[in-house]
Amino acid sequence: MKSRQAAVIFIFITVVLDMLAIGLIAPVLPKLVLTFLNNDMRRAANWNGIFLTVFAAMQFFFSPVIGVLSDRIGRRPVLLLSSLGLGLDYVVMALAPTIGWLFLGRIISGITASSIPTAMAYIADVTPREKRAGAFGLIGAAFGIGFTFGPVVGGLVGNTNPRMAFLVASAFSLANWLYGFFAKNFPGVGPIRSAPSFCCAPIRTCGNWRRFSFSPTSRTKFSRSGHSTRSIALPGIRGALVIHFSLSVCARQ
Repeated sequence: MKSRQAAVIFIFITVVLDMLAIGLIAPVLPKLVLTFLNNDMRRAANWNGIFLTVFAAMQFFFSPVIGVLSDRIGRRPVLLLSSLGLGLDYVVMALAPTIGWLFLGRIISGITASSIPTAMAYIADVTPREKRAGAFGLIGAAFGIGFTFGPVVGGLVGNTNPRMAFLVASAFSLANWLYGFFAKNFPGVGPIRSAPSFCCAPIRTCGNWRRFSFSPTSRTKFSRSGHSTRSIALPGIRGALVIHFSLSVCARQ
C-alpha cells in the first residue's frame, strides 16, 4: 500500500515538474525567437506558429510510440528517460546559437514531453479500481499547478535573460529525473507480454481515429419486454475533438 501511494506521489511530482517546465518557457520563447530574427515581428510570429505546430505534431505521433515502448520495457524507465531527455533538451535550447538549433530543440521537447499517457497508464497499473478516480483527479490538479505557476516563474526569470528560463526548466526536469532514479520505494511496472507492435503504433492511432464519426447515428436498443426503441446518439468524439482543438488554437492567437 505504501509503495502504491509513493508511486502516485511520484507521478504527481513528475507531472507538476514537467508542466512547470513546459509552462515556464511559454512566455519567453517568443522573445528569444525575436533575438534570432533581428526583432522582425512578422517573421517571429510565423516561427512561433511553426514551433507550436511542431510541438503538437510530435506529441500526436510519438505519444502512442512512447506508450507502446512503456508496455515493452516498463513504465518507470520510460518516464525517467523522458525526464532526462527533456532536461537535456532545455539545455540545448538555452545554448542554441541559431534558430535552427532552437527548432531542433522544440522537436525533441515535443517527443520527450509525450510521456503523459505513460504516466496515466502508470496510475492505472498501481491504483486499485475504487481509488483510481481520485488518483486521476490528483494528476489533473498537477496539470493545473504546473500550468498556473510555470508561466509566472518563466516571466519573472525571463525579464533579465530569456535563456535563463530554459535553464530553470532544465533544472526542474533533471530534478524530477534524479528523484525518480534514486527513489526506490515505489513499484516499477514491468513489461507487458501482450504489448502491441512498436513500429505500428502511429498507424494504429490513425486507424483508431477513423472509427469515430462526425455525424449523429441512430441506435436500436431492446428493452426487457423485447420491444425495440430507437435513440439518437450524440455527435462523434472526433468532431468534438476537432472543435475543441480549433477553439484552443484560436484562443492562443
